[in-house]
Amino acid sequence: MKNTGGVVSKPIPLKQYYSWKVIRAIIKTGIINSNSMGMLAGLCLALYVNNLSFVENFPVVILALIGTSFVIGGSGAINNYYDRDIDGVMERTKIRPTVDGTINPKFAIWLGFFLVIVGVGILLTISPLTALIGFLGFFFYVVPYTMLTKRKTIYNTEVGSISGAMPPLMGWAAISSDIFHPVAIGLFVLLFLWQPPHFYAIAIRRMEEYRAAGVPMLPVVKGIHRTKVQAIVYIVILLFSSFLFFPYSKIIAFTMFGLTLAWLLIGVINFNKVDAIKWATKMFVFSLIHLTVLFVLMIVISFI
Repeated sequence: MKNTGGVVSKPIPLKQYYSWKVIRAIIKTGIINSNSMGMLAGLCLALYVNNLSFVENFPVVILALIGTSFVIGGSGAINNYYDRDIDGVMERTKIRPTVDGTINPKFAIWLGFFLVIVGVGILLTISPLTALIGFLGFFFYVVPYTMLTKRKTIYNTEVGSISGAMPPLMGWAAISSDIFHPVAIGLFVLLFLWQPPHFYAIAIRRMEEYRAAGVPMLPVVKGIHRTKVQAIVYIVILLFSSFLFFPYSKIIAFTMFGLTLAWLLIGVINFNKVDAIKWATKMFVFSLIHLTVLFVLMIVISFI
């Protein structure tokens, strides 16, 4: 038996240390899937706006998906290595392989750098701009967020949101070099504004875990009321940002407006009606519905 990060674990045979199940946990496949979907949504929207064929650009789609998955997976592995001390304190993360003694933590960081380098290289075959945005997504997640702000300021969520808003831009850049196109800006704004309310809901639900780990999430430092108010402010701004898509796709603009309005009403109506955990759960669940519907719509519309 060994004690790692406060978690007692049994020795595991060497042949199980680096199984696919373990590697999946290190690279965070759930995050890879959600961010790859965002990248694909940005790519498909670029095809739609520029009147290009999905089939004719299928090789680019495959390269973009692989490159994005590698960069995000590598970033997650490096994050796992760096955060293994606080991960050992939190219930939802203390079973990670970098914490419970399943692997040598150094494996995670070397795997992470390998995946990021290969991923950026794959994106470079599409275009230098795509590779640059992919690298910036990795950089903002690992350095400004994980290393510099996550443990020091309540604004860690906003800093992390910069990285989280990169995948749709990666997809857009794979098709179009006009990264300052209003739709490209709309994609970044959508993801940047969507993330704080989403993660504030998680922070409320896991507040005591974050407190025990010493992570200054907004509800831990400023309280639940302030967190609720700030989440609603972001959603209001997100509501009006839906009009960035209006000149190019009224379907996307009105769908985003309707979904965001519903999210806002859920937050406002339940503000004092239910306890904090139930409020956060409702907000968290609808945030997933909100983004999934929008991404699916952006992907489908490129075929229409």
